[in-house]
Amino acid sequence: MDLEAFQNRVLPAKNKLFRFALRMLGNDEEARDVIQEVFIRVWNGRENWGDIQNMEAWCMRITKNLSLDRLRSIQRKGTYPVAEGFDVQHADATPDVKTELGESMQHVSQLIAALPEKQRQIIHLRDVEGYTYNEISEMLELDMNQVKVNLFRARNAVREKLMKINAYGL
Repeated sequence: MDLEAFQNRVLPAKNKLFRFALRMLGNDEEARDVIQEVFIRVWNGRENWGDIQNMEAWCMRITKNLSLDRLRSIQRKGTYPVAEGFDVQHADATPDVKTELGESMQHVSQLIAALPEKQRQIIHLRDVEGYTYNEISEMLELDMNQVKVNLFRARNAVREKLMKINAYGL
């Protein structure tokens, strides 16, 4: 296949592909990057175009897979600013509510930092980075049950200490 076939079979779907990627990623620039990579992959696979019955569906599948890969990459790298990832501030919140939320987040961070090393690593990998239990188990070379027990203990410790801090008015 040649450039003309690409222009006739692939480019007409570019707006649909972009909207799909944008819906998945929620970021205009990331969606544009994904669509650019989709076009590169489609062009590089042009020798297989004869086998493809529905070019748009094939492009959508590539877009979905690349968008999911991009989401995983963003989640693992933590490339979104903290304000976007942990948006606890409400636009209508009063200054005192904003201050309380900020202090609560600071307390949680301090409580996590005070945990034993293994619990701190596991709670960070699971609740901040979003890794699965299997991935954490492989990374830290621990049994799955050890990961679950340590995560449970870490969450309980943070919850109990946070409740003690917030129980001053009761």
